[in-house]
Amino acid sequence: MRRRATTGASAAALLLLTGCTAGAVQVPLPSPAPEAERLCGELAGGLPDEIFGQRQVPTDPESDLVAAWGDPAIALRCGVERPESYRPDSELTVVNGVAWLPEPADRPTTYTALGREAYVEVTVPPSYSPPAEALVAVGDAVADTVPALPDGEL
Repeated sequence: MRRRATTGASAAALLLLTGCTAGAVQVPLPSPAPEAERLCGELAGGLPDEIFGQRQVPTDPESDLVAAWGDPAIALRCGVERPESYRPDSELTVVNGVAWLPEPADRPTTYTALGREAYVEVTVPPSYSPPAEALVAVGDAVADTVPALPDGEL
């Protein structure tokens, strides 16, 4: 059974560690609005079993709002806030119809899906390349379960 907890960690301070639960990866939980949380639950059911050939691993806490794959962990958080760094002229990476904001801009490791009813963040350690492979792997699930906002809204 999945449970939900809250944390004060921000996306910028996302730190992935091996958790105290054997083999689990610590991934800070976001605090989405109820509708975004519902969409995140739907997304959780459509996520791939593997990314970069790495199997999905347990998270601590266990929640439909987070997922992780491999070691070092590729992490997904659903229901995050829109990134503060987003500007109307930000350069986005579009993969299979999903627009992602790369952060930091010069050497991105975190990508946030914009223009969706719930923001989805994927953190890809530099050891996995190209990071777009992770975006392709989760992008179809995002597109299938998290509806796009009206045209022009990010």
